[in-house]
Amino acid sequence: MFRLFKTLQETPFCGLIKIHFLSSILYGHGYMIKSTSLLVWSFWHISDLHWDYTYKLGDDPSLVCSSSGRRPAEGAGKFGHYVCDSPWELINSSIYAMKNILEHPDFIVWTGDDTPHVPNEDLGEEKVLFIIEGLTQIIKQLFPKTKVYSALGNHDYHPKSQLPAEQNNIYNKVGDLWKDWMEPSSQDNFQKGGYYTERLLNRPGFRVLVLNTNLYYDQNSVTENMQDPANQLQWMDDVLSKAVLNNEKVYIIGHIPPGVFEKKRNKAWFRPHFNKRYLELIQKHHCVIMGQFFGHHHTDSFRMFYSDESKYTTLPGVDDGANNPGIRIFEYDSETLLDMITFYFNLTHANNARARWEKEYRLTEAFHVPDASPASMHRIMENMAGDSCILQKYYEFNSVSYDRKPCNAGCRINHICAIREVDFEMYKHCVLQCIHINGPPCSFSKVFHEHKTKH
Repeated sequence: MFRLFKTLQETPFCGLIKIHFLSSILYGHGYMIKSTSLLVWSFWHISDLHWDYTYKLGDDPSLVCSSSGRRPAEGAGKFGHYVCDSPWELINSSIYAMKNILEHPDFIVWTGDDTPHVPNEDLGEEKVLFIIEGLTQIIKQLFPKTKVYSALGNHDYHPKSQLPAEQNNIYNKVGDLWKDWMEPSSQDNFQKGGYYTERLLNRPGFRVLVLNTNLYYDQNSVTENMQDPANQLQWMDDVLSKAVLNNEKVYIIGHIPPGVFEKKRNKAWFRPHFNKRYLELIQKHHCVIMGQFFGHHHTDSFRMFYSDESKYTTLPGVDDGANNPGIRIFEYDSETLLDMITFYFNLTHANNARARWEKEYRLTEAFHVPDASPASMHRIMENMAGDSCILQKYYEFNSVSYDRKPCNAGCRINHICAIREVDFEMYKHCVLQCIHINGPPCSFSKVFHEHKTKH
């Protein structure tokens, strides 16, 4: 699954509104670049493939896949079922769809979580590495000349979510698997802490930071009492400081995102002190940060960062985390993200009739904005807050056209406040103010105005 994470920042020091993107959903006929820019590039983003190698059709629907937790997979087909993680047929179909839609992307962003949602005792280190290797090989096979920027997910370790702040066998082995995609210095850094930085496609003026944000996960007991696991925050500060001096534009990639989950009120992933420190770094260096891309949520959403001046899943707290598979293309130029095109796979139709990847939506067309810039994403958010029809459209895209029930007033608060406020305390303030001011649905513009004037 992939997910879209955008951040908006306004500042008197930079003079321009900046955007940062987060993506989490997903797994895509024809594709056409739509832009008046002379230089338009594009890349794929994939995440949360969760390959369930145990998937097998049979007479007992409770035994179709280990990832269902014995929930019956009634009517399961070769491409999967909504209570199961991805069978190989679905993963194979998604990677081939990427090749058919856009065979020569500039690069691929892969934000982790490769193994199925099963107990630790059903996996082990050997199986974790086997799954990562299998997915790596099919990407290399179909995109042999494409650069891939890969981040570890919390399920890409054994035991799951317990990624350490030091060198270990999995970091070493995965670094070896991905060495064709990394410069030698990047591989060395990755094997020490699961993170690295490189110039984007060796282009001067562009940089990628691949982070191991699993170190900040509230389920990671290994790093619970650490202030800066693997020295990653200090390293990030140093790299971004150099990027400012070198006038570089930076894209940040990771698995677990900061902020609050939009489908569950008050559900965050980072421990509070890590969330605070991470946001401080984004604020400090926002002039050079062009986008952020994450996974983990299994949904299609985005987040705004403002300056101080201005399928079935076992994700905790989610009653129904199912959605349709999706894959996503981002279009960009030297200044900003221009557009986003999501393709999806209706799992029910694929199993019952013909497997077909279809365009779900293009951002600029669906939300009537000129591009995917910070100003445009801010406009989309404000329109969602004021128009229930626009909110409903976003809500259905959030599950890749799987969940079409109405997004009620409480749902609206959850989504808008999660998008608007990545800081934990500001998020709580948004929720309380939204409930208090005129009752839901409330004026989010008014909430934000009162929040800024009080702080």
